[in-house]
Amino acid sequence: MLVHPEQLISGCRLIKEVQGKTQYPLVPSNTIVDETQIEVLKFFLVEKVEVSDFLVDGRKFKPKAYVEKEVEKKKEEPIALLSFEESYQKAVEDYKLLFASWQNGSTIKMNDVRKVIVPLIEMLEEKPLDLFLLQKLSTKEDYFYHHGVAVGLISAALAKKLNFKKEWIQIGLAGLLADCGMSKMSPAIFYKKERLTSKELEEVKQHPTISYRMIEKVPSLAKEIKLAVLQHHERLDGTGYPLGVDQEKIHLFSKILAISDTYHAMTSERAYQHKKAPFKVMEEMMHLKYSKYDHHLLQMFIETLANYTTGTKVKLSTGEEAEIVFLEIDQPTRPIVKLLRNDEIIALKTKQNIYIESVI
Repeated sequence: MLVHPEQLISGCRLIKEVQGKTQYPLVPSNTIVDETQIEVLKFFLVEKVEVSDFLVDGRKFKPKAYVEKEVEKKKEEPIALLSFEESYQKAVEDYKLLFASWQNGSTIKMNDVRKVIVPLIEMLEEKPLDLFLLQKLSTKEDYFYHHGVAVGLISAALAKKLNFKKEWIQIGLAGLLADCGMSKMSPAIFYKKERLTSKELEEVKQHPTISYRMIEKVPSLAKEIKLAVLQHHERLDGTGYPLGVDQEKIHLFSKILAISDTYHAMTSERAYQHKKAPFKVMEEMMHLKYSKYDHHLLQMFIETLANYTTGTKVKLSTGEEAEIVFLEIDQPTRPIVKLLRNDEIIALKTKQNIYIESVI
């Protein structure tokens, strides 16, 4: 029988595969659907699926009546009236819809891409980016979409700090588009909640190349921006992918995206990885500054992250709250702090087991 995805229940068996606009079916035939697959079908706006008259347990399937919902057009609030946090959340939802259209075979339309991220990037003209806020806003369930928006924002903020007055917004666009090639991955891989197998990981490592192909003929993007998308997983020592090139062949914009991408991934909660504190991540990245990441860019990024002043209240990894009393120029992630509990002074650069968890 033919039913709408809204009528499906766990235990229904698909008689025919549900085909998307890529080489992979959204759901193969003979699949016993569960809640996750039902959500995928709804997300892709599938109108009808053919299922068996009987559930997997042998009971007859009696679908509930389905009344097509009338889509009410929302009156969009002008972006200028939204706070940064509201604008960010709107960008994540808009990017989610845009990505779904790519999964369904739509081409990259830069006007739509710009509407998602540029108003948010332009807010950085008025106020510096709060990286701690980005970590708080990201969710495990929608990590991928938060990641795209966040990498765009972080890349633009770093480019702005580096004084790329003409290119900083395009570099932000590159950050958002870096993973557009993931839209062509098998749904079984894209929606997988567990760690990927070696074979699946090799397929995922092709996404920078696919992303590049998707934007290759977009005239409004500079060739350096397209190269940044292709190379955002390359590393200075040649251990990156998809080409494994070394630092001499990696474009500066690609190095900006590499730092932004790694930082946000490591500070976010994911299905198979717990998030880490921002300062802890920066220190881990600094240990790799000569082999993986551009040292100068990383130093500039740390200055962007550690933009606090004397008197700033912080929470330490011990759970204690403290106040910054002196900034260490050579180690900005490890200032001298005073515990609020007893006024004890701690030089964090001498206490490597203690680090700043967050800014209060």
